Amino acid sequence: MSHHVGEDIRSLRKSRGMTLLELAGDVGRSVGWLSQVERGQTTPSVRDLGQISDRLGVNISFFFRSASRAPEERGLVLRAADRTPIGSQESGLVEELLSPTLSGSFEMIKSTFAPRSSSGGRRKARPKEDGGVLISGRLTLIIGDREIRLEPGDSFQFRETDYAWRNDGDEPAIAIWIVSPPIY
Repeated sequence: MSHHVGEDIRSLRKSRGMTLLELAGDVGRSVGWLSQVERGQTTPSVRDLGQISDRLGVNISFFFRSASRAPEERGLVLRAADRTPIGSQESGLVEELLSPTLSGSFEMIKSTFAPRSSSGGRRKARPKEDGGVLISGRLTLIIGDREIRLEPGDSFQFRETDYAWRNDGDEPAIAIWIVSPPIY
């Protein structure tokens, strides 16, 4: 297991506003142990990693997404075959993390919005910036009090603003979404 696992754990923990003490307590480990994991100085067991992934809301396979690749690629390239879908068609949104690592200042996400689906309400403003481009389909973004209909090729960007989305069409809408700082 590479040091990227520890970097991913740190990035996920911070994006969720959790302290080392909180996550360590939740998984029954010491702060020192978790700090060593995050710095790549020790390797968590599969059981520990399972508990961490449960608490952080990701599948354990997320941490192994490039494990079979050449070491010099890890953290630089994320192959299409190694991406893990997050979410479900039932929820209306399936996302794939495109970023090879979460230790950078932004992340890239492929978001697929199911036909006739919506976010079901506004996502609260957080200290982050969102942007992206609609690749296919049609999508409505509600940013603050503005409703904006996007067509393929249209791009968007907003900062620290409540937002919602809706796909009124009969085909999936696909967007490449950029978020800074990383939230996954």
